[in-house]
This record gives sequence, structure tokens and C-alpha cells, in this order.
Amino acid sequence: MLLTVLMYAGVALFLLPYIIEKASLAPILMLVGALMAVACGLLRCYFTEGE
Repeated sequence: MLLTVLMYAGVALFLLPYIIEKASLAPILMLVGALMAVACGLLRCYFTEGE
């Protein structure tokens, strides 16, 4: 459950520069959001594989 929330938070962080329209923060937020979403998604799959 927690990893699912963190995964979607990463997606929201990735999309945040489009909402706030800050070009200076866009590369950092998009990189951190993408890495967070992918990492939490993979961990979620790994931990729920046995179910």
C-alpha cells in the first residue's frame, strides 16, 4: 500500500512542473519523480510477487 502511494506521488512529482510552470525546477523534479515512480513500482512488484 505504501509503495503504491509513493509510486503515484512520484508520478505527481514528475507532472508538477507542468502545473506550476517553473522551468528552472523542471529537470530536477522530473528526474526525481521518474526515479521515485520507477523504484517504488519495481519494489511493489517485487514484494507482491508471491501473492
